[in-house]
Amino acid sequence: MSEPKLTLYSDANYYSPYVMSAFVALTEKGIPFEIETVDLAQAENLKENYSAISTTRRVPTLSNGNFQLSESSAIDEYIEELFPAPTFPAIYPENQEDRAKAREIQAWLLSDLMPIREERSTEIVFGGQHRPPLTPAGEVAAAKLYDAALRLLGERNNLFGEWCIADTDLALMLNRLYLNGDKVPEKLVDYVQRQWDRDSVKEWLALSAR
Repeated sequence: MSEPKLTLYSDANYYSPYVMSAFVALTEKGIPFEIETVDLAQAENLKENYSAISTTRRVPTLSNGNFQLSESSAIDEYIEELFPAPTFPAIYPENQEDRAKAREIQAWLLSDLMPIREERSTEIVFGGQHRPPLTPAGEVAAAKLYDAALRLLGERNNLFGEWCIADTDLALMLNRLYLNGDKVPEKLVDYVQRQWDRDSVKEWLALSAR
């Protein structure tokens, strides 16, 4: 059986945290894939040719032959099932409850903490920009994020002992604040620096630095 031909559609700047999650998942699996960029600033995602690839007209979208899938967490889960452990490295915890918790964390990061996403864009993380101090709403969201992250980590270096894709997603959200110079608990500073030192993350950062 021939290997699937995978194409990951990304924003042109490589600033999307959601594309980053799918990119890291594929890279950690060691799966060959191609990248196609979509210029969101020029609304290329809204043009008819892209709608034929992505029903939602969003990035990331993963193409596998005649099958296309959007939304980063759905892509991550699809990749895990298509290329399962132990043949390929796992990107989700082995334990069923830990795996469910990892998906909970991903869903939470995608649906909550809007003040952080609004006040600390990924231009800070990938473009070296800085923003003014957080608003009161931003401070509340940051405190909520720190408290949850500290509780989830406990004394571990990763969320569930071994690295999983939710670690990358959580570190990205924390880095919106840390790389802006906001005060972040030392335990979480150590955590994000460790996550940012993974080879798969460095490969993504090299793309966004172009």
